[in-house]
Amino acid sequence: MSQATPGTRSQAAVTGTGLFTRAGVFRLKPVDSSEEETAGGLRRTMGLWQLVALSLGGLVGAGVFSLAGVVAHEDAGPGVMISFLIAIVASGAAALCYAEFAGMIPKAGSAYTYAYATLGELAGWAIGWDLLLEYTAIVAVVAIAISGYLSYLTDRIGLQLPDWALGAPGTGPGHKIDLFAALLCLLLAFVLARGTKESARFETVLVALKIGIVALVIVAGAFHVSAGNYSPFLPYGIGGAFTGAATVFFAVYGYDAMSAAAEESAEAKRVLPKAIVISLAVAAVVYLLVCLVMLGMQDYRDIDVKSPFSSALSAVGLAWLGTVVAVGAVLGIATSALANMLAVTRVWFAMSRDGLLPSWFARNHPRRHVPTRVIWLVGVGSAFIAGFLPIREAADLTNIGILMAFIVVAAAVMVMRRTRPDLPRSFRTPWVPVVPLLGIGFSVWLISNLDWVTWARFAGWMLLGLVVYGCYGYRHSAERAGDAESRG
Repeated sequence: MSQATPGTRSQAAVTGTGLFTRAGVFRLKPVDSSEEETAGGLRRTMGLWQLVALSLGGLVGAGVFSLAGVVAHEDAGPGVMISFLIAIVASGAAALCYAEFAGMIPKAGSAYTYAYATLGELAGWAIGWDLLLEYTAIVAVVAIAISGYLSYLTDRIGLQLPDWALGAPGTGPGHKIDLFAALLCLLLAFVLARGTKESARFETVLVALKIGIVALVIVAGAFHVSAGNYSPFLPYGIGGAFTGAATVFFAVYGYDAMSAAAEESAEAKRVLPKAIVISLAVAAVVYLLVCLVMLGMQDYRDIDVKSPFSSALSAVGLAWLGTVVAVGAVLGIATSALANMLAVTRVWFAMSRDGLLPSWFARNHPRRHVPTRVIWLVGVGSAFIAGFLPIREAADLTNIGILMAFIVVAAAVMVMRRTRPDLPRSFRTPWVPVVPLLGIGFSVWLISNLDWVTWARFAGWMLLGLVVYGCYGYRHSAERAGDAESRG
């Protein structure tokens, strides 16, 4: 059963014996604000700047090097800047809610753990199950983005891969699998399985490299901006910018992935909220400057969606710098995939430790103290998605679930302010309930812009999740066992 501070069980006391009571699917996970390490569990090794690097690894990735170009070309034109601005405002409201929970409950699992402790087991399960798919899909999206830049590099050096290995089915003539993307997912699983301390160092180095390359491109490209490329600013109307916001939103919530690793952070209650706010502020500036420069260098209609940054630089005679960017993108975008792969494995680990999934998944490597079993399962799953789905379909698949998680976390902040005002909070979301309601409103609106296919896939995954919960999770929950013990 999960650890709890003295007296927290009373907050989740049984108030009935039916299915839809605190003894049933609405039982609460006790709030544990302890930062002690659990025997046989995860180790607290990451400090503030490693957490910021992990968050920026998720925030500044495919959105900069690939997705901004895709949305500009297909949905918003230069208005992609409005798309990112909308997404950043929505993400900022949610980030403030995450920061409060990160400082209050420094445990693995992110939105899953927060929902379980506030709204009950069924809500926690739904969000956790949702995040298993969403984070895995994000890893795949990022891998596909990296693959586009690898293809750009191989073309530059005269190395041509066979058509069947160049992309997912339907993305080009003869395409059968995106081989680069699939192999990258497996490589990242190998890195993550080496241990948290080692992978955090790897992440920090690559993030520094990535930010440096982005800064170089912004400065160099600024001298080649043509105002004419910004006209028409909204070729698809304001609706196109709104649609684009729903897609690029996935690029601006890397702090969520970082909060999933709370149990591996030293002084988590103090540094996690700071890391969330710092990383989102840096990412917001980076995204807006990148869009401004990239769309100023090249007409949105001429952007190569597989490698938009390199394409824009080549268009203004900076092909050599385009090659540097492609190399940096291959290394830098990998940080986003690594951050999200870490997140999904920690959510899976937390759910298994709580008994909602088989405890076999919660067994860590005895020396490296990471859930290697889950890591390799996620590696294989993300490799399959990356190999066989186009980037747009994979990106849309991620957004609906993360937006749902944001809605739940924002609502949970308001609930906890009423039900547990006594809990110590190292960070308090300002202007409650205005900020949480703003986050909820933006999230609901962004969800409404996603197409019916995305909804259908999400509904199918959630239906499967309810079956798994009913057949296994409900009966094996550690909290259910604890309630039965207290009654006995």
